[in-house]
Amino acid sequence: MNKESLINEAKKIREKAYVPYSEFPVGAALTTKSGKVYTGCNIENAAFPVTCCAERVAIFKAIADGEREFSEMAVVADTERPVPPCGSCRQVMSEFFKPTMTVHLTNLHNNTKTVSVEELLPFSFQPDDLHNKE
Repeated sequence: MNKESLINEAKKIREKAYVPYSEFPVGAALTTKSGKVYTGCNIENAAFPVTCCAERVAIFKAIADGEREFSEMAVVADTERPVPPCGSCRQVMSEFFKPTMTVHLTNLHNNTKTVSVEELLPFSFQPDDLHNKE
């Protein structure tokens, strides 16, 4: 799937966001190495800490479906600049995506910034950090 198609998928799913509190819908679309596309939108809750961002919804849907290898992701919101993922989403991305994987950050004005996962979260906490090397 090309970049524009992936961004369009993120825009379409953004319309399904459940955002009665922030009124800030976000959409994300993720491609896997097998060619499948997983989409996600943010889903809010009155107990704000249990809200889930669009990026994590798409990633978790893919993981729950057995996918483990990913190609690229697009994230879109109605912002002035290309929408940046929150810290929680960046950490989840660093867990499941290779550091060199492409992430397209965009807005409804077609301003796009393409970055790698490593650029989004340099020096991220990794699974190997959990293992005592002594």
